[in-house]
Amino acid sequence: MSDFANRLIAWQKIHGRHDLPWQNTIDPYAIWVSEIMLQQTQVAAVIGYYSEFMQRFPTIASLANATQEEVLQHWSGLGYYSRARNLHNAAVTIMDKHHGQFPQNFEVIQTLSGIGRSTAAAIASFAFSQVQTILDGNVKRVLARHFLIEGWPGSPKIEKELWLLAEKLLPEQGMAAYTQGLMDLGATLCVRSKPKCGTCPLSASCKALQQQRVHELPTPKPRKAIPEKHTTMLILRRGDEVLLEKRPSTGIWGGLWSFPEVENNQNVTALMQNKFGIIAENDVSLPKLTHVFTHFKLHIQPRILQTLKQHPQVNQAAHIWLSIEDAIGAAIPTPIRKILLSIQK
Repeated sequence: MSDFANRLIAWQKIHGRHDLPWQNTIDPYAIWVSEIMLQQTQVAAVIGYYSEFMQRFPTIASLANATQEEVLQHWSGLGYYSRARNLHNAAVTIMDKHHGQFPQNFEVIQTLSGIGRSTAAAIASFAFSQVQTILDGNVKRVLARHFLIEGWPGSPKIEKELWLLAEKLLPEQGMAAYTQGLMDLGATLCVRSKPKCGTCPLSASCKALQQQRVHELPTPKPRKAIPEKHTTMLILRRGDEVLLEKRPSTGIWGGLWSFPEVENNQNVTALMQNKFGIIAENDVSLPKLTHVFTHFKLHIQPRILQTLKQHPQVNQAAHIWLSIEDAIGAAIPTPIRKILLSIQK
């Protein structure tokens, strides 16, 4: 076993995290759900969602038998909704093609929707004690600093170098502790800013620390200007109810319920009559809201309209009238929930 792996395993057994809701189990389903939730999301934010999600969908069968709408509703607020759709699709695949049993073959695990090489490795390591390599953002940071690897880890060249290095460091035994140790070290000590090098079990051999370059690594992604988009969202009210529109299954907030949108220069009155058969008045603008995605900023201008008359042109499959309270609990994106809560107050 390498000295790197030996020190990491010894540290994890004493100082690592041992009481997270998805730990102390070899159930691949429980581990899989946690790994998907933890993609691009902090542990503190995941804990509450994980417990509620597992209570509602305790087995692969219960997840597969649920509607995508129901799964998205229990994911609402966690973000990156394609993860929830992939999770549901993979559960259906497991029921249909694997007799309801989570596959143990490493290559087969990677064929499931939403599971890449690193996620598959984490599941295989924790659930089946397989010797597999993980390489998420935290691990990339640990390796880049410890071995002084320059260059943005997301580039194909640097990522390939990190994968090869990670494979060389694998221990022959103690995989679960080693894998968890890598995750814990990157999440608690070798963090992006203000790393706690003084208590790191690998500090004696960390090249970045030796050269006082810890804060330089990993090399940041080349910065580009973040595009900004603008939209107007129409909050159509009918008494205490609001009209929600189902978004397309692909794209941002895919499959979730949202408010109808218009371009900022569109004639709202004409659109309401032509699209919905609705005559509305009392057009009131609420304060603008900005929501930041990983690849662009969305500036939202909410406008409240009271409906005076409605003809049966609303597509019942794509639109629904809900009370504000019910709408808040539906499968909606976070900005929509913020707007509804402000109206409720």
